[in-house]
Amino acid sequence: MKCYKQFNEREEMILKYLPYVKYIASRMIMGLPPGVEFDDLVSYGIIGLIDAIEKFDTSKGIKFETYATLRIKGAIIDELRKISWMPKSAFSKLTQLNVAREKLEVTLNREPSEQELAEYLGITVEDVRLTESYINYLSVVSLEDIFFKSDDEDIQVKNMIENENSPQPEKIIEEEEKIFILKKAIDMLHEKDKLVLQLYYFEKLTLKEIGKVLEITESRVSQLHSRAILRLRENLKKLNYID
Repeated sequence: MKCYKQFNEREEMILKYLPYVKYIASRMIMGLPPGVEFDDLVSYGIIGLIDAIEKFDTSKGIKFETYATLRIKGAIIDELRKISWMPKSAFSKLTQLNVAREKLEVTLNREPSEQELAEYLGITVEDVRLTESYINYLSVVSLEDIFFKSDDEDIQVKNMIENENSPQPEKIIEEEEKIFILKKAIDMLHEKDKLVLQLYYFEKLTLKEIGKVLEITESRVSQLHSRAILRLRENLKKLNYID
């Protein structure tokens, strides 16, 4: 009878938080690998939700929603990484494309076309489009993943459940340093990149809403977001914060 009750409670929790899983999936839908759709993200997220339900410990002093978010996002990203179609040379190509785009923007005083990028780099338009598709894929990596990524999930969880009544000076200094470096890296971005990150991460607007604000298509917003993330990563490298 106890097992039956536990099963029913788990099913009730899954149904209750299914809209939450869908919301998280909707925030990660940009730049998916070929063949992966929104419903797939939801399925991956449900696996993370079930894991959260089974492992959640009320004695840790952390909200279930906070813990579940970590597990849901982690499950989705793990599955996407398993089916990643990006070659190892992708980051090098992305960097080259970014540098070329920035130089042409200065020279032309506008966004360069695919043809202009191809001619500058000595490649075909198809190659430019393929590289752009790599940029879109990067958007499954969130701002938090780039800056606060840890290979040890338990460390992330521990950071969220530390007793607020027992502040650790070294921890406070470390967090302040992270925030300072992140702000510095963001300040190094172009204004349009800053705006996209502001609208997406802080204003919590959807791609469609951002598109309306900037008067561009959703797919273009996706490209701008992914490019901003890539540039942020490059800035953090310049600041010697990440490898």
